[in-house]
Amino acid sequence: MVRVKDPIPGVVYMSDADIGHYISQGVFTNQTLIGACRETFSRHAGRVALSGPTRTMSYAEFDARTTRGAAALWRLGLRPTDRALFQIRNSPELVQAFFSCLKIGVIPICTLPAHREQEITYIGNHAAAKVHFVHGDDSRFDMVSFARSMTTAIPSVNSVIKVLGGPTESIALAFEELIEAEDIEKARVLVDAVDLDPYQVAVFQLSGGTSGIPKIIPRFNTEYLYAMRSVSAFMGLTSQTVTFTPNPFMHNAPMSCFWGPTLLVGGEVAIAQGPSIAAIEATLAARRPHWIAMAKVHLMRLAEAGGVGRLSFDNVRAFSVPDSAAQLSSMLGATCVPMYGMTEGLLTFGAPSDPPEMLNSTVGRSISPHDLIRIVRPGTEEDLPDGEIGELLVRGPSTIRGYYNAPDRDAEAITTDGFYRSGDLMSFVTIEGVRNLVFNGRVKDVVDRGGEKINCGEVEAAILQHPTVGAVACVAMPDPLYGERMCAFIVPKAAADEPILSVIAKHLATLGFAKFKWPERIELVRELPMTASGKVSKPKMRELIAAKLAEEARDRRVNALVTEPSSRDAGKPSPRL
Repeated sequence: MVRVKDPIPGVVYMSDADIGHYISQGVFTNQTLIGACRETFSRHAGRVALSGPTRTMSYAEFDARTTRGAAALWRLGLRPTDRALFQIRNSPELVQAFFSCLKIGVIPICTLPAHREQEITYIGNHAAAKVHFVHGDDSRFDMVSFARSMTTAIPSVNSVIKVLGGPTESIALAFEELIEAEDIEKARVLVDAVDLDPYQVAVFQLSGGTSGIPKIIPRFNTEYLYAMRSVSAFMGLTSQTVTFTPNPFMHNAPMSCFWGPTLLVGGEVAIAQGPSIAAIEATLAARRPHWIAMAKVHLMRLAEAGGVGRLSFDNVRAFSVPDSAAQLSSMLGATCVPMYGMTEGLLTFGAPSDPPEMLNSTVGRSISPHDLIRIVRPGTEEDLPDGEIGELLVRGPSTIRGYYNAPDRDAEAITTDGFYRSGDLMSFVTIEGVRNLVFNGRVKDVVDRGGEKINCGEVEAAILQHPTVGAVACVAMPDPLYGERMCAFIVPKAAADEPILSVIAKHLATLGFAKFKWPERIELVRELPMTASGKVSKPKMRELIAAKLAEEARDRRVNALVTEPSSRDAGKPSPRL
């Protein structure tokens, strides 16, 4: 018997035996995520919860506004386990809308502002979303009109709610107005009466897209609360801690590792007013956070803009980075610790006190002693000894037991003894008596563009629909800022125009693909490289594009040396040829 009171069809719940085991170990506490947070909100009412360069919001104000927001959503007809699409940029308003949902058991679906028709239509219908939250102040893309157009494609959506977009209009309700219309005392009575289940789904996260359009990952109250508490303990978060990340808040890592745990302990979440490097620098200067999570591309651009030289990081305990810890530590003059995580459950960190070898060559170790981790020969369940590279398998209190309503995918992803297959190539290494994980690449066919996982097969299938394309294979090409970008090797059809990059980009935009999924380089070839057995060889293509990029970089350096005058010739006229 599953402990959840009202199971959602399509959700794979943890077994009673596993739940009982984790309760006996003190891992699960029969408490909802929002219940634990509300205790914190009350205990730290006078402290700053959310901040930016020019404004702050106390826990008392945040609690009151989210309670009124929850009551407003209830009056719109939303009930526990109803689902809400979220396409809101990082902002206090996003966090308020998110916690308003949690207070009445509405399940946020963690879509991104960058998602377009392709992703939103599928995810919205798959999850039977009832409401669609968007921001209304984007000058580059009309999110409100987009959401309204999606109601035709997603019949279950009966309300579009906007934040940061002015008053209510015919196509969207203004969340600010809904909040202001609620009396706080009546709202508290309503919210307090809602019966929430600690073993029910709290959030619908999304997979990284490693097997096509992202799969829905149910994250449950008890285990998500445990994950956040584990992060807080490992990172040493307290009510005095200020954290900051410009990474998309609805991604699992920012949610479960930074702003979620910070609010759980009564700390301060600093939020930039926008995604620009100037906005990030302004927030870092004004709020002086202690823990910072930033992608390499943001840190490099901050340095290029001179921000690193203008800022002081003397109070920063650490930057959490997915890679290049040694390089970034040297550039910033501050400690950088590695982190690794999967939305399906496992989180690993390095600690600021770790020796340099550990910080620079590993992704740390699990934050939970209850995670069971195996390295197996890819495609099998054969365990490998430490030091050998294989596929990472994990089972633990926060590891999924199955995707939402995706039994075929579950059959591939879950082993016979309940371990989740990550698709990542890892190995164990012991340094100074501590066993850490080393990331060695991926089994799956994906491009990791600055943390956004792009499924190559999904993009290839779309490109192949273009009339000029005879064959296509997409691979990762190395990039100094994003880590990887996508390159498409294309065999043009005979007698057709060449499928240049802008043409393919327009084609993918027409199909409703998010822009971050578009290839950023095209290599036209007469045939796709093959293995000896006649199969398309993506390793060969990755080698080819990496070698070509390296050659182009060498040529640029040589040309720079040829065209730039030496110091002794500076000021002299160039000789005539």
